[in-house]
Amino acid sequence: MTEPTLHQSVGVPFTRIYAVGAARGDLTVTNDDIAGPIDSSDEWIRQRTGVITRRRASSEVNAIDLAEAASREAIAKAGITPDQIGAVIVSTISNSVQTPSLAALLADRIGATPAPAYDVSAACAGYTYGIAQADAFVRAGLATYVLVVGAEKLSDFANPTDRTISFLLGDGAGAAIVGPSDTPGIAATVWGSDGSKWDAVGMDRPLKEAFDDPEGGFPTLRQEGQTVFRWAVWEMAKVAQQALDAAGVTSDQLAAFIPHQANMRIIDEFAKQLKLPESVVIARDIATTGNTSAASIPLATHRLLEEHPELSGGLALQIGFGAGLVFGAQVVRLP
Repeated sequence: MTEPTLHQSVGVPFTRIYAVGAARGDLTVTNDDIAGPIDSSDEWIRQRTGVITRRRASSEVNAIDLAEAASREAIAKAGITPDQIGAVIVSTISNSVQTPSLAALLADRIGATPAPAYDVSAACAGYTYGIAQADAFVRAGLATYVLVVGAEKLSDFANPTDRTISFLLGDGAGAAIVGPSDTPGIAATVWGSDGSKWDAVGMDRPLKEAFDDPEGGFPTLRQEGQTVFRWAVWEMAKVAQQALDAAGVTSDQLAAFIPHQANMRIIDEFAKQLKLPESVVIARDIATTGNTSAASIPLATHRLLEEHPELSGGLALQIGFGAGLVFGAQVVRLP
């Protein structure tokens, strides 16, 4: 009896990002609006974080609504139809329920059913994780087009009196379509984790504890600011350089640098350590959007392309890092 031969999916050698879409919260929240409960000021928040205003969503708007709006724009710009999407990957830490996934509902809303759909819990690195997976799926032949979304409504998990992170947080979603390409459009991803700093940023109490002691309040986000800042500035600059090396490019060949929008001081320090020339446009979306975790890189990309359409087709280094601690970086060709 002859041994049966298994059939395998056959993909393509290269991929690229076809388009990005964006949706920001409908409310603009100023520093003065939130400074009182944390005994702070507009000046202090600007100096420490670079945030001037942040976008937040009204009570009736959820992360899924933001994800849907961003996805519809990305699909339309990519020139494909929803039924061509072979997988839906959503990075989020703020789905309104623990399960089922936001991705499955999103696939139904946009008409991508029966595409496989799942959520990624990688916080601020989630979008780069999603791009890495989409790139692999298309090259392996598992999908022709993949929808990657970072969607967050972090205001639902912001404690107004928290001085560590809550005043940074915003709401929004960014979406990207990844598909086949004749030339390389997504370079090798450098990604990883450091669970030894697992409790440096995240929820302030377990869900079960909140159920057992409802008077203690719903779990909200908090961070050990100095620990996260030092890790981001020193370790993530190395990861960013590794991503450049993996792509075979140097910093002066970049058109843009799009880091996770965590803190303007971190972004500035990155630029120094990477020795970015002035020709490289640096995303600073945090100033008016705030920190939107998984949504921050695609939102910043969307804004850069709106304000600098000449960047289209150029190379961008994107890096995400956050709770876990987790990180991911890759060089991509801008749509």
